Amino acid sequence: MQIRELNVPDSYEITPKQFGDDRGVFLEWYRFDKLEEASGRSIALAQSNTSVSKRGSVRGVHFADIPIGQAKYVTATRGAVLDYVIDIRVGSPTFGQWDSVLLDDTDRKAIFISEGLGHCFVALTDDATVSYLVTDVYRPEREHGINPLDEQVGLVIPPEAGTPLLSPKDTEAPGLAEAAASGLLPTWDDARAFYASLRG
Repeated sequence: MQIRELNVPDSYEITPKQFGDDRGVFLEWYRFDKLEEASGRSIALAQSNTSVSKRGSVRGVHFADIPIGQAKYVTATRGAVLDYVIDIRVGSPTFGQWDSVLLDDTDRKAIFISEGLGHCFVALTDDATVSYLVTDVYRPEREHGINPLDEQVGLVIPPEAGTPLLSPKDTEAPGLAEAAASGLLPTWDDARAFYASLRG
């Protein structure tokens, strides 16, 4: 597999090598050793999740308090989504910036998003099925969100997604500036210190 760091530090695009024949396709969609080598840190997975979304569904922007946070390794097993990583770490040189990776059942790419980063995706097809491997169990009291349509974040939703469909929770989430002013967001220094604790 090929792994490259995205424009938001501590997030990575993973492109697996696919082996096809007349029976179908085989690939390794996750390799802990390759990801640890690329990221320079250990990754202990604790939970797996699956979501199925109709076209236009937007999930996120979500993040969890650090430490412990919740890093995510995400892929699409059916259909297609545009997956976004947003730097919400106050003090980061790329604070407020985002990058994206097309996840689909053709290229079968994945994205790894470190703790303290914001995560969001929009479904580009009906029945878009996304599987997540995460480094901590769901802890609702430590989970937060930012409105994915916040103009300051400025996510570009592809026209093929159609009209964005958000949950009430995501619609009512604060914008980036409001979340920062309220002290809700992680800091760059705290995130870097946490990543350093996972090295070795």
